[in-house]
Amino acid sequence: PSPERSGPGIVVLSTLFPSSVSPFSGLFIRERMFRVAKTLPLEVVSPVPWFPLQSLLRRLRPGFRPMPPRTEQQDGITVHFPRFLSLPGLLRRLDGLSIAVCCFPLMRRLTAGNGVQIIDSHFAYPDGYAAMTLGRWLKVPATTTLRGSEVRLSRDPVFARRIRAAVDGCDQVFSVCDALRHTVLAIGADGTDIQVVPNGVDIEKFRPIDQATARQKLGLEPDDLVLVSVGGLVEGKGFHRVIEVLPALRERFPALKFLIVGKGWPWDDWEARLRSQVMELGLADCVKFLGPVAPEQLHVPLSAADLFVLATRSEGWANVLLEAMACGLPVVTTRVGGNPEVVQREDLGVLVEFGDAAELESALAEALARRWDRAAILQYALDNQWDTRVAELVGTFHRLANHARARS
Repeated sequence: PSPERSGPGIVVLSTLFPSSVSPFSGLFIRERMFRVAKTLPLEVVSPVPWFPLQSLLRRLRPGFRPMPPRTEQQDGITVHFPRFLSLPGLLRRLDGLSIAVCCFPLMRRLTAGNGVQIIDSHFAYPDGYAAMTLGRWLKVPATTTLRGSEVRLSRDPVFARRIRAAVDGCDQVFSVCDALRHTVLAIGADGTDIQVVPNGVDIEKFRPIDQATARQKLGLEPDDLVLVSVGGLVEGKGFHRVIEVLPALRERFPALKFLIVGKGWPWDDWEARLRSQVMELGLADCVKFLGPVAPEQLHVPLSAADLFVLATRSEGWANVLLEAMACGLPVVTTRVGGNPEVVQREDLGVLVEFGDAAELESALAEALARRWDRAAILQYALDNQWDTRVAELVGTFHRLANHARARS
């Protein structure tokens, strides 16, 4: 542990974490936990799925399961990338146990030699299930954070049982929104002690700059009317749903432009389909694909825009909504997951039903024509900075460590 930090040592267990080969993976987890690391000693274990023939599969699917080095240093924090056996398909139902078995030697060394007192995992399955199992084997408290995948996985009875076991078996469960707490309650988990700790926003990274300057950097005209959306170019994020309503919106707003920020995932890449849809609808002069943008530069396309849109199928706590607000943008998004908890007032944006194209078109038209109180939106973002969130987490970690010491 670093001499500048004091308190219980934490090992973060997460299969989703940035690395040199996947720099945009799990940034929201690193953002949260590296802020905790300013107070508490912390290391990261990010298990990487592996099976004996996957190098052959990678020849057919380039980019499938990129392999980071075994260890990296990120902002002075050690991040381990141990491999765990994971066969694609139905046997992924064994990933939770496989992570626990394959990571046990490393976790035993960390808990014995580095003063680690708490295993903190992210996503109830497979990570939370593995953390619960390792916690029992190593006799240290385990926590997990509900982040959104629980909604999809809980529809499968096998995964639902694993999620329920993780929630009931961990010493503490966090959730980024209250909607996810209700998701695990619905499958029979004990959610009475789940602590809701939403993500915050970094107002140093996400800040408004002069709109004309931002537009000039992106090759936009000063009088353009600009929509922006940020996320993985996958089916669930709904870029195609926005593109679908653009022709009708352009009839009312001829200067409309739509900025798409992000890239596809190796297992779910819709970029080619989105580009094809744009061409078929005659929107080549309207839609700009900006590719992935580093968090430190994301304020540029956000500042260039007039309105943020996310027609997503499901979310836990969508950090990008707060990030857009921190750049002064109102948002239009779907009434799913934790979105209503982020867009909790009418002066922040508009919520629509998922899959209702007519309502999405109407909401976008209304929001584009409306005069928004940008100062109120910025103030809301200021009120949702990271400091209070991190203080809650650190307080709970201290309590868990004290309770564990009292029992030993």
